[in-house]
Amino acid sequence: MRPLTEEEVKKVFEKLAKYIGENVKLLVDRPDGSYCFRLHKDRVYYVSEELMKKASNVQRKNLLSLGSCVGKFTKSGKFHLLITALDYLAPYAKYKMWLKPNAEQTFLYGNHVLKSGLSRVTENVPQYQGVVIYSMSDMPLGFGVAAKTTQECRHADPSTIVALRQADIGEYLRTEDTLT
Repeated sequence: MRPLTEEEVKKVFEKLAKYIGENVKLLVDRPDGSYCFRLHKDRVYYVSEELMKKASNVQRKNLLSLGSCVGKFTKSGKFHLLITALDYLAPYAKYKMWLKPNAEQTFLYGNHVLKSGLSRVTENVPQYQGVVIYSMSDMPLGFGVAAKTTQECRHADPSTIVALRQADIGEYLRTEDTLT
């Protein structure tokens, strides 16, 4: 478990900023304590500093995980957010999309969001901007990238993809053996 390098911090914060904008600062400076990001076996963990100090007594080879895994670095050095980051993205999300009840199941099976399944969307969503996908009961279901702007969504064909799925809570069941 080690601190992130400057380049790694930049990649992680750029990815988080795509979904929550300037609210990235709120993840680190929280009123309930100080939190930080740590790297362990190519995975980035979001952990309180108090817990991190206690875990320093455990040998690195014996440590499986610490805190919440928010993403991982690929072999090529890119950073990918994992579904476990949804709990930290949802409260601070700048752009949101809500799905109709009949579209929730197809989204949770790993499909993209179609215009026919879209119920509401926040105003002025730019194309290729990160969005958090919610159910009609305001439960976060996952996150993705807006394939169309808000204006394009209003005038699109019902079978048009409006959001590209990045992760959804159905992954907990589909990839339970590899998810840490």
